[in-house]
Parts: sequence; C-alpha cells; structure tokens
Amino acid sequence: MRERLAALCPFLTAEQLTQFETYYAMLVDWNARMNLTALTAPEDVAEKHFADSLLPLALVPEGARCIDVGTGAGFPGVPILIARPDIKLVLLDSLNKRLTFLEAVLAELGLSARAKRVHARAEDGGRMDALRGGFDVAFTRAVAPASVALEWTIPFLKVGGTSLLYKGAKAEEELAAAENALSLLSASATIVRYEAPWGERYVIAARKDGKTPKEYPRKAGTAAKKPL
Repeated sequence: MRERLAALCPFLTAEQLTQFETYYAMLVDWNARMNLTALTAPEDVAEKHFADSLLPLALVPEGARCIDVGTGAGFPGVPILIARPDIKLVLLDSLNKRLTFLEAVLAELGLSARAKRVHARAEDGGRMDALRGGFDVAFTRAVAPASVALEWTIPFLKVGGTSLLYKGAKAEEELAAAENALSLLSASATIVRYEAPWGERYVIAARKDGKTPKEYPRKAGTAAKKPL
C-alpha cells in the first residue's frame, strides 16, 4: 500500500506515508466489525480512497477551514488533513459509529487538535450557528447528485468559499442538472478533470457568490426527494 501511494502521490513525506499506513490498518481492522468500505485490498485503498481523495489538493487554500459533509470512513477529509498540516477540518456524519472510528483514527495519527467531529445530518448541520457560513471549503464524495450535494454544502461556506464535489464520468451531466440549484443558492461552478489510473475523475468546484437564503438547506430528507 505504501509503495503504491508513494508512487501516486510523490509529494507525501515519509511521516505522512506512515500515517496513511496506520489509517489503512485501522480501516481494515474496524471494517471487520462495521461497514466502512467495500474496498480493502491495499492497492485499491491506496488508489481509490487515499490518492483519489487527494486529487483536488491544489484547490484547497492555505490555512483553510474545511468541512467534510457525509464523511463516512473519513474520505476525503482525513487524507487531506494528513497531506495538509496547514488546514483545520470538521468531519460531519449522521452515523455516530463512523465518528467513533474516526475519533480513534485521529487520536492514533496525532491529528485530533486539528479536527472536530460533528454528529448530524447535513441539513441540520447547515442550520447550526457554529457551522453555517464558517468554512472556506466543503467536501462531498460519493454522497449525492450535484444538485443535492450543493444544497447540503453551500450553506456551510463563507461567501467566496468553495464546495468540492468528487464525481465520476457523469460530472457534466450532473452539473447541467444542477443549474437551478446553483442559481437559488447564489453559487457558480466549474469542472476540473483529473487523469487517474483508476478511471475518469472530476471535481465540480462550486463557488459561493452570495449569502445563502435562509430557507436553505430545507428540512432533512427534502433535498434528496425534491432536488432544487
């Protein structure tokens, strides 16, 4: 795993690679007791979880305050936290057992001081005074279609902040379907393409251009049932 990740991400230090090794070992161990990932083979995790999470690293500003919405087993937030010692991160998820796993990972990797865990649905978190409008970057990966993910993430951002949506080959199609959501949420977006050995990878980078109307996000479950 270490060798493959080092080849894919030559910018990682020896210490960071060791942190990724520990993360991988804990992921496989805990996955035997709870459903964290379908991928457990070393090269698969190195490529499709770790390196994939790091693709848009250059889009994260120096010293950014970030939030990973629907973080699951910690992707992409924890890999970015490892690779970027300058950022701070909130890991938000609706399942507390995943956050228990992440608490153990952060402690083992010595990252607890730069990361906070929040147990909440995205819609509820987006209405919390402590979180709404407070972040430079929001991440979502394998969570929802773009129109839904935008409603879940844009409210967390400061004006001028960016929501990074990790997508596959249907990124352009999803972005086209999200035009109304972008308009209602006062945002604009571009697509960044990455060449990866494991397939077509795209990131929709949505910039928050104005204050989010107070009615967004709508109550839990609404965005998925009735996308903007």
